[in-house]
Amino acid sequence: MTMTEQPAGPTEKESACCARHDDRAARHGAEPPEPPEPARDRVNRRWNEILQETRVTQTGVQILFGFLLSVAFTPLFRELETPDKVIYVMTVVFGASATGSLIAPVSIHRFLSGQRMKDEVVEAAGRLMVCGMVLLALTIGCTLLLILRFVVPGVLAEVLVGGVMLWFGLCWYVLPLRLRRRAARRAQDEQD
Repeated sequence: MTMTEQPAGPTEKESACCARHDDRAARHGAEPPEPPEPARDRVNRRWNEILQETRVTQTGVQILFGFLLSVAFTPLFRELETPDKVIYVMTVVFGASATGSLIAPVSIHRFLSGQRMKDEVVEAAGRLMVCGMVLLALTIGCTLLLILRFVVPGVLAEVLVGGVMLWFGLCWYVLPLRLRRRAARRAQDEQD
């Protein structure tokens, strides 16, 4: 039988299997599981996802870093007190480090392209992206602190920045980790 002559519907065995998965998915309020993804397709998909994420974060960090570099050349910069200059220096260093981390996957890919190391490239790029996101959060927090110290009196600036950083931590790290744990528990329940 050729490929075009195969039956269009699932076999009895496949139907029973799918019904069992659909039943579990309905009980857990989740979608039915997707078919297994070949390793090569998975690594290619993960690499494409990293490229998309890198494009988004690189643009933001580069704009922010450019803004930070220009601040030192404004007349108001000379009037900054020492603590504000320290915050500025930390902010620029965090911004430069974030830029390096978020652009590094491109460099790694370029140097290792054709070496049949895509698994390693994807793993390293993913870690650099996480590192870059931490540094980007610190850059944004320090930038916000530097600006709010001029605008808001007293310790309110530090309190507001602390609240924003807490929000970043919840959105960027706690929520994804919680969702990952929930998915792992759901997968474990389905196996049992």
